[in-house]
Amino acid sequence: MLADLGLSSLEELVGALPDEVRLRRPLRLSPGLSEYEIVDWFKARGGENAAGYASFLGAGSYRHYRPVLVDTVVSRGEFLTSYTPYQAEIAQGTLTTIFEFQTMICQLTGMDVANASMYDGSTAAPEAVMMAVRVNGRERVLVSRAVHPEYRAVLASTTRNQPIHVEEVGWDAESGRSDLDDLTARIDDKTSAVVLQSPNFFGVIEDTRAAAELAHKHGALLVVLFTEAVSLGILEPPREADIVAGELQSFAHPPSYGGPYAGVIATRERFIRQMPGRLVGQTKDSQGRRAFCLTLSTREQHIRREKATSNICTNQALIALMATVFLTVYGKEGLRELAAQNLAKSHYLAGRVRPRFSGAFFNEFVVRAPASANDELLKQRIIGGLPLGRFYPELEDSMLLCATEMSTRADMEALAEVLGRS
Repeated sequence: MLADLGLSSLEELVGALPDEVRLRRPLRLSPGLSEYEIVDWFKARGGENAAGYASFLGAGSYRHYRPVLVDTVVSRGEFLTSYTPYQAEIAQGTLTTIFEFQTMICQLTGMDVANASMYDGSTAAPEAVMMAVRVNGRERVLVSRAVHPEYRAVLASTTRNQPIHVEEVGWDAESGRSDLDDLTARIDDKTSAVVLQSPNFFGVIEDTRAAAELAHKHGALLVVLFTEAVSLGILEPPREADIVAGELQSFAHPPSYGGPYAGVIATRERFIRQMPGRLVGQTKDSQGRRAFCLTLSTREQHIRREKATSNICTNQALIALMATVFLTVYGKEGLRELAAQNLAKSHYLAGRVRPRFSGAFFNEFVVRAPASANDELLKQRIIGGLPLGRFYPELEDSMLLCATEMSTRADMEALAEVLGRS
C-alpha cells in the first residue's frame, strides 16, 4: 500500500495528522494482559469518561430511558440481517413493522400518511422543502432562525446547487418564538414554503396555527419540524401543517455521537405522490389473507431519475424498528406520562434558574450563563448546557439546558447552585 501511494513509511502516511492528536508512546497497559483483561480495562476507562455524570444537554439529541425490550427485538436475526423488502413474500415481518411504524407516526403528527423513515431529521428537513417545491412549483422558501442551526446548514448545502432560494426569518427576543411580524413582511405569492420547528431550537413552542394561516393565505405550504419526538406525547399534533418532518432519536436511540438516527416525513394524502422515500401499504394475498407490500417507492432505482422524488437510497428500517418497539412498549398513556414527566422536570429546573425567554417550552430552555459555568459543573460530574454563542452571536451569554425523565432533583439543585454563582 505504501509503495502504491509513493510513501516510504507508516510515519509518512500519518504525517499529515496534527501533532496534538498523535499518541507517540505505547498505551499504559501492564504487560502480559489477556484479551478479556484488556477489554475490561478499556471498559473501566470508558466509565471514567461519562458513567456517573448527570447531563443537561439537549439541542436535538436527548437522554431518555431505553426499554430493555428494544434491543431484544432488534437484535433478532430476522430484523438485524434483513435487507431491502423488495420480495414481499419473504419480507412480511419487516413490511409489517414498517406499516405499524407509519401508522404510529400518523397518529403522533396528525397527518394522513408517513413514509418508512428517512436517514435522520437533518436530511428529512431539506427533503420536506424540496417536496413543497415540487407540490406548488415555487422556489422561494422562508425558514425561521429558530430552526435547529445544523438543520439549516444541511438545508443550505442541499439547495445550494438547486433553483431553490432560501431566506431566514428572525425570532422574537422576548418570547423566543419565530417572529411572525417578520414573516408577514417577507412572505409573498412566490413563496413555496414556510419552515418552523416546534418546539424550536430554544425549546419554545411555536404558534404553528398562526403561521399556517399566513402561509396558506399566500398559497404556500407550512412545513413543521421537530427534534424532540417525546413532545408529541403531550402537545397538540401540528394538524394545520402540510408537511411534518423530524427526528425520532428520543424513541430508544442512544445519543451515540450523533447517529445512526431515524428521520421521518408525514404529509396530507393529496401530496402523497410527491413524498420521498418508500411507503408500505396493506393488501390481501391470493388467498384473501392480510398482507403487506411496497405501495409507493419513487426512487431512482425504481423509476426514471427525472421522476424520482428523492435520491435517498433507503430508509432506516432497523432504527425505525427501535422507535416502533419503544412506542409499543409505552403505548398512548405511557408516552403521555413520559412527556408529562419531561415537562414537569424541566419546569422545576426552570423555576430554579429563570429562563431567558417568556414563551412556553417543553423540556429545554435558554438561560443566561457563561460557558465557563460548564467547567465548574464538570467538577461536580455534571454535563451542563450547550453554549449558544457558537450558533447565535447575540446569545453569547446564554446556554441551552434540557431536563428529561432521567434528571434527578439532586442534580438539578446542584446545577442551579452553580449557575446561581456564575
